[in-house]
Amino acid sequence: MSSDWKPVILSRDITATTVPGGNAVQLNEGGEVEIFQQLGNSITLLTQMGTLLRIDGSDADAVGLEPPVVPNASGDEPFDGSHVIQALKNVYDPEIPVNIVDLGLVYRCDEVPLPDDRRRIEVDMTMTAPGCGMGDVLSADAERAIQAIPGVDEVEITLVWEPPWDMSRMTEETRLELGLL
Repeated sequence: MSSDWKPVILSRDITATTVPGGNAVQLNEGGEVEIFQQLGNSITLLTQMGTLLRIDGSDADAVGLEPPVVPNASGDEPFDGSHVIQALKNVYDPEIPVNIVDLGLVYRCDEVPLPDDRRRIEVDMTMTAPGCGMGDVLSADAERAIQAIPGVDEVEITLVWEPPWDMSRMTEETRLELGLL
């Protein structure tokens, strides 16, 4: 491990997900990790072995951080479709410091009216590569983020592989930020 290792001691047991494998692992209170990135609703940790792990933002306190703020969590504002996009912009790929919207992983996001003034949000999204182990993790993150929006009654996330994702789907700003232009 390099000399710039800045460990954080876990204050409680938490469940993490291996990156990019997507497997659940248990981290124990007193264990040491380093915060690799905190973006949106998740935190990527680095172990002394060089392994990347992703934890949910609701576990931020275990590594001494504040939990993320949920847009319009109070429900003070009436529902607006822009809240859905904003919520999805808080879902980040744990390896790339870019949210799933700007990465171009969200192919479709529709509001579907249901009986009794209820609403369902349907999202088609993909991964940067077929077989990516983070597919289930990121789709669950997206579902949780949308479900937290007042006025959303149901969420349906579908992982799709057609058309295949490519870098042209990223926003121009993202490609510029990543040095791909």
